[in-house]
Parts: sequence; structure tokens; C-alpha cells
Amino acid sequence: MLAVHPFWKVDIALQRKDPHMADASTPLTGKKVAFLLTRGVEQVELTSPRAALDEAGATTAIVSPSKDTLQAMEGDWTHAESFPVDVPVEQASVADYDALVLPGGTLNADALRTNAEAVALVKAFFDADKTVAAICHAPWILAEAGVAKDRRLTSFTSTKVDLENAGARWVDEEVVVDGNLITSRNPGDLDAFNAAIREALA
Repeated sequence: MLAVHPFWKVDIALQRKDPHMADASTPLTGKKVAFLLTRGVEQVELTSPRAALDEAGATTAIVSPSKDTLQAMEGDWTHAESFPVDVPVEQASVADYDALVLPGGTLNADALRTNAEAVALVKAFFDADKTVAAICHAPWILAEAGVAKDRRLTSFTSTKVDLENAGARWVDEEVVVDGNLITSRNPGDLDAFNAAIREALA
């Protein structure tokens, strides 16, 4: 029988994986991300970033002024799926999350920008210098929160003038990163948008 050299032995304990530690396939393990939305959200702008973050190991939660469930849309006109609300907006705390994602949808963004608690939550994320990612019509909410001034950003083209009037430097690019702020124009930019969020949190 061959003797096993002591230097060939592997310390199995050193190979045990801490379940709370990230690895190459789940680099965002331990990160928590809030998705702020309400009825009329563009479904793919919720589901695509959420899936990308979930796959990377992050924990995601839907925060909303809607109660119980909310109706998503496809292209503002067609009813899509309904989604359960995880946290009422009045109970959401910036301290509980590492980032905030604002999906688009005209009805969704318009409703959120007139909801005082939703607007206050967005501003609180900026005050804490935490990552905020907004796509399509969602950057509209940034103007209402008073955080668009002097920020380089993009959005759905119909909101360009409103954002410029709020002091933003609007550009036509698929994804724009300006400090803690990530913005994109429309669902066609989701791959770049998702990648930018993951990179910001990694």
C-alpha cells in the first residue's frame, strides 16, 4: 500500500463554504435591493432587473404604496401579471437596503411622483448616497424628489424636457452612470441597465 504523504492531505475545513459569503456565481449575496413601484409598472422593467439581481445572489423586495398586489402592464396599454407587495412604502427604511431600483411605465411613474412617501424614500436614498437605478419614465420621479439637478442622466424621451427643466444634463445613451445614479431609456436598454446595477453593487 502506498503511504499518503502528509503534505498531500487537504484540510477539508478550509474548503467549506460560508453560506453568507458570495462566490463567482452569486457575487451579490448579502445585498438587499428595493424595487419601488405601483400599479401600471412596465412589467419587463421590473422582472428583468429583478431576475438579474436574484440570479447574482441579491435579496429583492417590492416596495409600494399599493396594497397587497399591484397590476403590471405591457406597453402602458395591456394588462400583464400581478405582483405581491413585500413592503408598504410607509414602512420602508433606507437602512434596510443597499440600492433602490425604479422601473418605468408611464402610469407607474406618474403615480409615484405624486406620492409624498415614495418621493421621500427616493430622496432618502440619495441623501444616504446609496445606488439608485431608474429606467424609462422613472427618472421623472427624480425631478419631483429634487435630486436631478446637475446630474448627467437619460430617460424615455418624452420626459427629457421635464428633467432638463429640473436641472438635469440629459443625454441619449443606453445607460448613464453618474455617481450613485444609474439611468436608462427604455426596455431595449435592459441588458446594459442590469449590468450597471450589478457592477455598482459588486
